[in-house]
Amino acid sequence: MLLAKKDAPGRLAALAPIAIVDIGSNSVRLVAYEGLSRSPTPIFNDKVLCGLGRGVATTGRLPQDGVDRALSALRRFRVLCEAMQITDIHVLATAAARDAVNGPDFLAAAQEALGAPIELLSGPREAHLSAMGVISGFWKPDGMAGDLGGGSLELNEVTGSKLGQGITLPLGGLSLMDVSARSPRKAAKIARDALAGAKQLKKLEGRTFYAIGGTWRALARLHMRQRNYPLNVMHHYVIPARDAADFAALVERVNADTLISIGAVPSARRPLLAYGAVVLEEIIRQAKPKEVVVSALGVREGLLFERLDAASRKADPLLVAARELNILRSRAPQHGEELCGWTDAFLRSTHLSETPDEKRLRHAACLLTDIGWRAHPDYRGEQSLNIIAHAAFIGVDHPGRAFLALAASYRHMGPDEDVSPQIRTLATARMLDRAHVLGACMRLAYVITAAMPGVLPRVPLTCVKEKLVLTLPPDLGPLANERVNGRLKQLARLIGREPSIKVK
Repeated sequence: MLLAKKDAPGRLAALAPIAIVDIGSNSVRLVAYEGLSRSPTPIFNDKVLCGLGRGVATTGRLPQDGVDRALSALRRFRVLCEAMQITDIHVLATAAARDAVNGPDFLAAAQEALGAPIELLSGPREAHLSAMGVISGFWKPDGMAGDLGGGSLELNEVTGSKLGQGITLPLGGLSLMDVSARSPRKAAKIARDALAGAKQLKKLEGRTFYAIGGTWRALARLHMRQRNYPLNVMHHYVIPARDAADFAALVERVNADTLISIGAVPSARRPLLAYGAVVLEEIIRQAKPKEVVVSALGVREGLLFERLDAASRKADPLLVAARELNILRSRAPQHGEELCGWTDAFLRSTHLSETPDEKRLRHAACLLTDIGWRAHPDYRGEQSLNIIAHAAFIGVDHPGRAFLALAASYRHMGPDEDVSPQIRTLATARMLDRAHVLGACMRLAYVITAAMPGVLPRVPLTCVKEKLVLTLPPDLGPLANERVNGRLKQLARLIGREPSIKVK
């Protein structure tokens, strides 16, 4: 029986969609999410660069053309939310509306245009939500969240799930461009003086600076393109601090249009690159972090995270996302859950050590093992790799993504295939070895179970001295054929054991 056209089995039925409209100093953005989740998945994301904060620092007023563009965008967003049948809409306004004398009039018009109440964020509130976005997007973060908008910069220390005391500084790109009369050199002095009084920065030395905001993401994208980086995913992109400072200095002194791959940056954002670079370089110079890590999550996701109950906040966002994708795309989701336990027991019996982070990656890989089954058999490995490497996952760094993608690919293609040399460059030698071993485990599990639940708990796989033993109960004895034996040999070779099948 065919599904009705109105059905959407590709979405999680238990979730109700939610939308956040972010009225920022440079852009006005609508992000609609599948629902309130520990791993929020956008179903629609659009922005309009309105430049509301342009001139506010010098004139004290929102520019009329920016106001008109913003109101037009909000009326459009209202229609889109109606089309998506979203009634849970949260609207946030930040520095430009907060600082301008005509901000109250604009907010009244904006509320009428959108048909939803607007929360005007104070500076500390904005810093709090930005840091909550980092807690949401990273697994056990440690450092400082920095959110650079058009009108202001928010800073807040983040240690695990704990926040420091956030501050806001008038160092947004549009603000700096205005007060410096479009002089990056003058902007550098303004930033230097403002940041010198930020006591919070003294806690950043040797830790991670989490960079939030469109201008910093644009800088990171240019850096990524200049390196010919193999993974086009911004979230958790890491730049060593010295490299980030050197690149920022380059952007400050040259015409943005001459930079390699500048076409990846919208023309309306290019004038702000130098001012974002000024602030980033000064933060690195004064605070001496070990690295700059890009965060695609900020105020909006911080608000969603704030709304979760305590138990949901503590959940691992990577495993939540893997379970959701397992439910949506696997033949039998319970098989992935059983694979986690089956490989747990297998690894405990081996000489292979495993850190807690390696265990969570292995579990995520087990949950994702069957998401490519609808593809042609010759392309399941390639499709699985592409889906996983570029998925909207949070709570995982790029080497971790590479491990997940490679393990899924090896599950379909075998350990001897030349799988994605580009993605392999992101993984360590240890990760590559573990991806091969786990892929071989999953290949063996598939020919025993046909990816169905209920079998793996009955067929333990263990190392006993120098042997790798697969034990089958009598009723499953007929599974012990050449295909199973061949897969068992592949795995045994990878861990230096002799294969053995026992029926008892």
